[in-house]
Amino acid sequence: MARFTKIDVLSTMQLTGMVPVFYNADLEVAKQVVKACYEGGVRAFEFTNRGDFAHEIFGSLNKWATKECPDMILGVGSVVDAPTAALYIQLGANFIVGPLFNPEIAKVCNRRAIPYTPGCGSVSEIGFAQEAGCDLVKIFPAGNVGGPSFVKNIKAPMPWSMIMATGAVEPEEENLTAWFKAGVTVVGMGSKLFPKEAIAQGDWKAISDKCRYALDIIANVKK
Repeated sequence: MARFTKIDVLSTMQLTGMVPVFYNADLEVAKQVVKACYEGGVRAFEFTNRGDFAHEIFGSLNKWATKECPDMILGVGSVVDAPTAALYIQLGANFIVGPLFNPEIAKVCNRRAIPYTPGCGSVSEIGFAQEAGCDLVKIFPAGNVGGPSFVKNIKAPMPWSMIMATGAVEPEEENLTAWFKAGVTVVGMGSKLFPKEAIAQGDWKAISDKCRYALDIIANVKK
């Protein structure tokens, strides 16, 4: 069962403006990454469903985070079908994210008051997702569907839209400024926050620093 309410989840994402996106088959590595992000100011974290037994890793990670990072909101990404969403919700996922829009996932999440953020690549897909109760929609892959200009053009006729951009997002001032000036609510960021060399060397401070740097940029842009 989710520890955080739907309102808490969406409010936290809107307030901080960034959700790290990460997967690793090693539970201990996943713990260290979550802890590093937490210490860097992150309060919503997406663990992606991208490997065999990923749900087992997530279940253990979520139990650990409850004690070690009590204010961290853990959710799951790369979910494409309703049974997988239900499995992760049973393991305590606080939100579900996917690369595509599946209305069956929306039904499962709505029944349990869990935010569902589906991937959308067109204005029509965004509209269908909103009709299904998706408060926050993800444009994906953000860099390929039009970048910041796509967001700006959506917000003009549909200003109520809450948008997450994932893909082509980097922890750099120029990049983040462009996305937030265009009108995104939050960005999802993966590999750019987690350099392979930092993971390999166990340089968790480098990850904390990157998170802190990105969050500072976002906070300044949103002022």
